Amino acid sequence: MGSKTDTKETSPQVEAFIRVFRAVIVLALGALIGYFVWHNVTAPEAKFPFKLGLDLAGGSHLVYEADVSKIDPAEVPELMAVLRDVIERRINVFGVSEPIIQVEESSFAAEEKSHRLVVELPGVTDVEAAVAEIGRTPLLEFKLMDAQAVIAAEQAETLRRNASGTGAVIGNVSVNGESVDTLDPYTDTGLTGRYLASAALEFAGGQSGQLANEPLVAITFTDEGGKLFEEITRDNVGEQLAIFLDGEIISAPRINEAISGGRATISGGFTPDEARELAQNLNFGALPVPISLASTQTIDATLGAGVINQTLIAGLVGFGIIALFLAFWYRVPGLIAAVALLLYILMNLAIFQLIPVTLTAAGLAGFVLSLGMAVDANVLVFERMKEEFRSGKGSREAATEGFTRAWGAIRDGNVTGLISAVILFWFGTAMIKGFALVLGIGIIISVMSAIVLTRTLLIALPDVKRGDAGLWPYLLGTGLIKK
Repeated sequence: MGSKTDTKETSPQVEAFIRVFRAVIVLALGALIGYFVWHNVTAPEAKFPFKLGLDLAGGSHLVYEADVSKIDPAEVPELMAVLRDVIERRINVFGVSEPIIQVEESSFAAEEKSHRLVVELPGVTDVEAAVAEIGRTPLLEFKLMDAQAVIAAEQAETLRRNASGTGAVIGNVSVNGESVDTLDPYTDTGLTGRYLASAALEFAGGQSGQLANEPLVAITFTDEGGKLFEEITRDNVGEQLAIFLDGEIISAPRINEAISGGRATISGGFTPDEARELAQNLNFGALPVPISLASTQTIDATLGAGVINQTLIAGLVGFGIIALFLAFWYRVPGLIAAVALLLYILMNLAIFQLIPVTLTAAGLAGFVLSLGMAVDANVLVFERMKEEFRSGKGSREAATEGFTRAWGAIRDGNVTGLISAVILFWFGTAMIKGFALVLGIGIIISVMSAIVLTRTLLIALPDVKRGDAGLWPYLLGTGLIKK
């Protein structure tokens, strides 16, 4: 009997210790998260620094126009996606951090559309260097060559050049009745760098008319490209297949037989270093469609620093006003909500560093907005606590019931907000996506902040009832003890 009495007497003390211990753990974890954020902000070689967008970090804004005039309209979206991936892979290899590459389609009429590739390079202010890096990615094309038309065009050009000094007039030179001035001696085969799987430096063994140890670039096509290459060589035996790199012909081997297996070689009188560089560039990604630079813009980093400072001030002022309001209206529960709000801010910042999220000015605006939204759940819980407290329940039981009964409204409100963020992210532009992503993360973290953090800290407080004397009933909020 004595042991049972001791258990009853010590059980509330153990429960109180557990509640306080959980609250201490929450605060300790918050302190660790705060240190993680602060270290990655201040340390020179931080492993998880904030990733800033172009409007905050400064950098280069490049717009490329894609030439899709010779491509089936049904294939354009896929090729533009491949182009975006190729350019992104190329830029990442050369160390440009967090590039933002988007495909845009604009049109003034239903029949006339232009396709653009927008490249944003945060931290890169040397536009010429950025353009050079992107431009090094080659455009690889295979075209059938009409040798007779090429020879006729060369002869016509030679005649005109020789006659220019004598004043003689040379008429049109034609092939099969067509003027060489309008005749295109090269026919597209549809085989381009989009079908390239890999490229490697090799040296010829001296067969097939090649010099011994001549540097070559051996290319391997994808399955689809290999089938297309075999079909082209099978249907055009005896013809010449010209290989173009960035619009310039580098070799035109004769097709002696159908070539299966999806492999070919490119020879163009390369040095070993040139062949190695070409293979490397092709592996980085040959462009599936030609592109031309349409416009460039450089954004000064000082403008972004001003935006960050203004946003920081706005965030501090907003947090201070919210904390003062909560403390004035709800007393100690309000202070606990302010602490939970601070932990909410630290968790958001840590997630931004870990994922990482590329922060833009619009994203920072969404984050500041989420501070006010994060308090909604606490307000709902505290107002419900007042009703439970007035009914005669103790503060701890009122807090538990308040969280339970307010959960439905908290859940519905945050789900609708999260749906809006998902829709904005799915259909919005890059700027809207940054806002929606930060807002969506904030909504998810705010629910955890209210349900887990605030609740854990609140139930660690002493349990008092409405009629109890002392300071704690007052500290738990004047609204809680009004009749």
